[in-house]
Amino acid sequence: MKAEELALVQGWADTRRTLARWNRSPWSVLWPWVRGSLVVTGLLLTAIWVVATLAEPDPSGVGFPGVTSPARTSDFAFVLYRNGLVLALHALACVAGFMAGSSLPTAATGYSGLWRKVHDRAGPLAIGFVIAATLFSLATQAYALGHLASDLAAGLGMSPLLLLFGLLPHALPELTALFLPLAAWTLASRRGAWEELLAATFVTVAVAVPVLVLAAAIETWVSPDVLAILSEAT
Repeated sequence: MKAEELALVQGWADTRRTLARWNRSPWSVLWPWVRGSLVVTGLLLTAIWVVATLAEPDPSGVGFPGVTSPARTSDFAFVLYRNGLVLALHALACVAGFMAGSSLPTAATGYSGLWRKVHDRAGPLAIGFVIAATLFSLATQAYALGHLASDLAAGLGMSPLLLLFGLLPHALPELTALFLPLAAWTLASRRGAWEELLAATFVTVAVAVPVLVLAAAIETWVSPDVLAILSEAT
């Protein structure tokens, strides 16, 4: 059996064993991911608030379905599309971690010389790429969402902090679901449990998808009413 085939077989075997073990106590596995995701969500919301507070608002070009225009099903679909891309990026981080920490070292045993060095170095490079992509994702989200929050808050005549409070009904479950794969990646990497990351990808995406659908519905048809009430109260 070639080294690549051995890595593939070993990877699927590790994934099946991991899923079977997690199935015996799912909440004990899921809760640390949720807790870690909530921490990242809190940090991101704080960064968004800081950016929104410092940014110069421009309410003339802001758009929020249900607030600046009637909410439609197409707006709901766009929210799902946007969040689906982010979830896919974060899930790929788990897959890359699995390949870098588990599959590539196994495959490297079948090579020598230059190809062995390439496989040995590919793992750390892939892990570095995951870290860089994650930081880039968080930074761009904080910047873009912070400016949007600044513009929308100015248009509604409220503070960015009050705006974020009004958006929490959908933002909290949405961001928590989106960051589940990253939380799983972080916890597994700290333990060196790279062989669990493919299973973590399947589980976190399966949990995140229905939460994102619900959060998109709240964002499209509930959050605008909450913002309207808060705007009138101020």
